[in-house]
Amino acid sequence: MFHASVRAAARRLAAVTAGVIMTSVATIGSAALGASAPATPLVDAGWLNDRAGDENVVVLDIRSPLAGSSKEDYVKGHVPGAVYAEYPGAWRTTRDGVAGVLPSVEKLEAYLSELGVSDDKTVVIVSTGTSSLDFGAAARVYWTFKVLGHDNVSILDGGHAAWVADGNRPLETGDVKPVGDLFVAEFRPELDISTPEVEKLVADKPEQTVLLDARPEAFFLGKKRHPAAAAHGRLPGAVNLDHDSFFVAGSGKLKDGEALQSAVPADLKDKSLDIVSYCNTGHWAATDWFVMSELLGYENVRMYDESMVGWTHDPKRIVDSDRTRLDDLRDWFDSLGS
Repeated sequence: MFHASVRAAARRLAAVTAGVIMTSVATIGSAALGASAPATPLVDAGWLNDRAGDENVVVLDIRSPLAGSSKEDYVKGHVPGAVYAEYPGAWRTTRDGVAGVLPSVEKLEAYLSELGVSDDKTVVIVSTGTSSLDFGAAARVYWTFKVLGHDNVSILDGGHAAWVADGNRPLETGDVKPVGDLFVAEFRPELDISTPEVEKLVADKPEQTVLLDARPEAFFLGKKRHPAAAAHGRLPGAVNLDHDSFFVAGSGKLKDGEALQSAVPADLKDKSLDIVSYCNTGHWAATDWFVMSELLGYENVRMYDESMVGWTHDPKRIVDSDRTRLDDLRDWFDSLGS
């Protein structure tokens, strides 16, 4: 994984050597359309509508049961040309007994190539657009592209809901079969952090590092836990910034820039802090990572992919918790009624 640049160079050379004749016509056509459209972390529906039919823009519709949607909804109507790429689907996997982690670079390269992604194309991620939980799916996919070295990626602000809010925008029905391309990753370890690295941070307690817990307070305090986590609680010394703090209440829309900055606690205003965003499985954490790194301009933000499910996989790792015996009794009584 960490020799991606060497592997990438070799694959690019092989692709050029093997495919130059087969792809010459397509390459000329693509060049005539110009380079991929410049993208910002968030784009609106008007921006996407203006690029309808642009072969250099790949639209990925990630709607799924996680957001109360499905491929059936996609087939009934989607952004024209959008390819279905359900989340979590191939975006996440189980490794060494820890669920929800990033698949291998090789598997992601193959998957994205099948979806028609290549290094010089703009990718726009379309979620359902109905909740902060749903936005986390888009943020997680966005982080995946960034950690793989693909910068020209955006999230459709407001997702599919924003697209259909204007009844004049077209919808395409049926299933779009993607035209495969070649995606080659340049893995960026500076955006990711492993469990052994987190263990070192917990042990050393570096002054400039913040372990940022993106979960709702009940999880942070240890009153609740993810079913796949082996213990209640948080990383030792962590601070809480609930991902939901960044959203307009009851919606899947982020607040505006000034309100986003106001949602960050005073002791986290220093944008040179070394921030490690985590949650239960690296989903809510992706939103905190996205807002702080991509929208607010923090310089050093990493995401802990394995998060609390991975951390508690080894019972020897300590957690901080405000859980009481009363919480244990309450959960026991609740289990009797379930």
